[in-house]
Amino acid sequence: MYDHLREKGAGIRTRPLGSGPELTELGLGTSTFGNLFRKTSDAATMGAVNAAWAGGIRYFDTAPHYGLGLAETRLGRALAKHPRDEYLVSTKVGRLLVPTPERAHELDDEGFQVPADSRREWDFSRDGIHQSVDASLERLGLNDLDIIYLHDPDDHWDAASTTGIDTLIELREQGITHAIGAGMNQSAMLAEFVRRFDVDIVMVAGRYTLLDQSALDDLLPLALERGVGVVAAGVYNSGLLAQAEVPDDAFFEYRPAPPELIARAREMAEICRGYGVTLPEAALQFPLRHPAVISAVVGARDAGEVSGGLERHAAPVPDDLWRELEAAGHLRSIEQLA
Repeated sequence: MYDHLREKGAGIRTRPLGSGPELTELGLGTSTFGNLFRKTSDAATMGAVNAAWAGGIRYFDTAPHYGLGLAETRLGRALAKHPRDEYLVSTKVGRLLVPTPERAHELDDEGFQVPADSRREWDFSRDGIHQSVDASLERLGLNDLDIIYLHDPDDHWDAASTTGIDTLIELREQGITHAIGAGMNQSAMLAEFVRRFDVDIVMVAGRYTLLDQSALDDLLPLALERGVGVVAAGVYNSGLLAQAEVPDDAFFEYRPAPPELIARAREMAEICRGYGVTLPEAALQFPLRHPAVISAVVGARDAGEVSGGLERHAAPVPDDLWRELEAAGHLRSIEQLA
């Protein structure tokens, strides 16, 4: 089914997911399609997908959480003109959207500029997951999903590790999805999913970056051993690594970055400049050096931001840069990445 990815994903390599589908090593994240922090237009999101497609991206990640379903709807419309066997879509379960029409005149209170006509309800039960998947399929205009992640089950281990994972396995056996796993902002619990269950893939946000390599302590070695693919998200750590010149008001993990991290980022940026590389170019390419990482997902609001990501992905980065960053104490030993 997925041979077309290798044939038509021009300019971007694919990486295997165990015995399952191959992901392009650069994926498009769609949280901004849900009007994260500020509004964007249908035309802008359509342009983002068109630019991604033209650049060879064939992996697209979304979630009901993003704009109370708006991101899924916009992504589905943008992909509708493309053959289904030429791209992969992942979405997530665990935050069930429950209609609240009485609040439609208010704005969502979780950072998305959309009407609060639904509320998110944590639900990793079998019925909740089935409802969530059915709604996602309808919004996306699809009959199946390539990947389903349990979304941020940090405080819901008991449910996510029982009915949650059992239901995803059931959906995989039924062919409704082709790969299953979890997506989180921590690596320790993801490692437990890899250790205990038959998962295919996990998404780790912010824990394997130039500034935070904590996933090397648990998740990445185990995933490599078990043949579980890792998707790296949050490669810019919420913005601190996103600009060649690090500003004083940069954010880290959605909060103002502390001075010591700004200083570290600026030191890395200076080292990068010595090799003709920008800090965001290094930040995007860094996680892809680890053999367990099969894709890096980067969010984009419009065609211009997608083009910027494609350029960063394609920029030449010499091995000597990584060695100097390691020697300066910013990276763990590159022997671990061989």
